[in-house]
Amino acid sequence: MGKTRTPYPAEFRAQMVELVKAGRTPQELAREFEPTAQTIINWAAQADRDAGVRHDGLTTGERQELTRLRRKCASLRWNSLTRASFSQRARSSREYSGLASPGPTWLVITLDCCATFRHSPCIKFVDLHFT
Repeated sequence: MGKTRTPYPAEFRAQMVELVKAGRTPQELAREFEPTAQTIINWAAQADRDAGVRHDGLTTGERQELTRLRRKCASLRWNSLTRASFSQRARSSREYSGLASPGPTWLVITLDCCATFRHSPCIKFVDLHFT
């Protein structure tokens, strides 16, 4: 697995892009500063996409929206899989025990932790059937 590091500050990336636009090559900037030449090339290309000069990829805003929607989709998929799993277990236990009751009623409490902890929402199932 490759090394990970904290992202470069936005101001630093903007300065590198401006230096490339001023005529300096990414290779000489890479020798002088820490980022690789390919990283600087990627930053310049993304800045062009955001400015509307290039149309070969997503702008930063579009990429952020896509990431947000993918997280929401994964969260919804996880919620439905978890709910189906609990429902199937409850059905199986009723069939095994021979109960004729309709089974437990579930109150689903979703704690939205995505923004704070950057992971899927936490779900808690509470049994409301007291027979």
